[in-house]
Amino acid sequence: MTGKTVRAEQVSATRELILAAAERLFAEHGVFAVSNRQVSEAAGQGNNTAVGYHFGTKADLVRAIARKHAGQIERLRLRMVAEIGEPADVRDWVSCLVRPVTDHLAALGSPTWFARFGAQVMTDPALREIMVEESLTSPSLQQIIDGLNRCLPSLPVEVRAEREDMARQLMVHMCAERERALADGTPTPRSSWHGAANGLIDALVGLWLAPVVS
Repeated sequence: MTGKTVRAEQVSATRELILAAAERLFAEHGVFAVSNRQVSEAAGQGNNTAVGYHFGTKADLVRAIARKHAGQIERLRLRMVAEIGEPADVRDWVSCLVRPVTDHLAALGSPTWFARFGAQVMTDPALREIMVEESLTSPSLQQIIDGLNRCLPSLPVEVRAEREDMARQLMVHMCAERERALADGTPTPRSSWHGAANGLIDALVGLWLAPVVS
């Protein structure tokens, strides 16, 4: 093993430590309440400039965390979309929306921080666009939206847009609430992420199929 290889592995390991520490601290305290110094210390880095050296700005660090998870979720979602049979209904498409996220959180073990990190970022005007770009503009998500649209051809455009916003809020914050309860050791309505996905899918199907009162 060459010195260059060892150095590359050390840099990669340091970056992973910083990402993990930042994700946890951002999830628990909010992004702008946490300093780069606190992230460096939590990652075991004696150099307080480690975050800036490895990632640049705080926004760059947020993007790196979002991108890391989004890539893993996208692989799960692409597989689910590819396995959908015909004709696909609203529940099929909603399942493709929900299960890759909950399956990813389940696979991470416990505790996790990504759902709460996502909720913090999505409610921050300065950072929300990063999460949208990294997590909510993937090819598979566009396929799902197109599939839902085909299932609901009579849904008015403005109602469709409104329900997309509602669905996104429900997914982000219900996953964050469950994650927070698990971290705190408090009771959850469902015993597993799989069960939580079932409940969320039921609610979202009802949301999409709800009557429209003009």
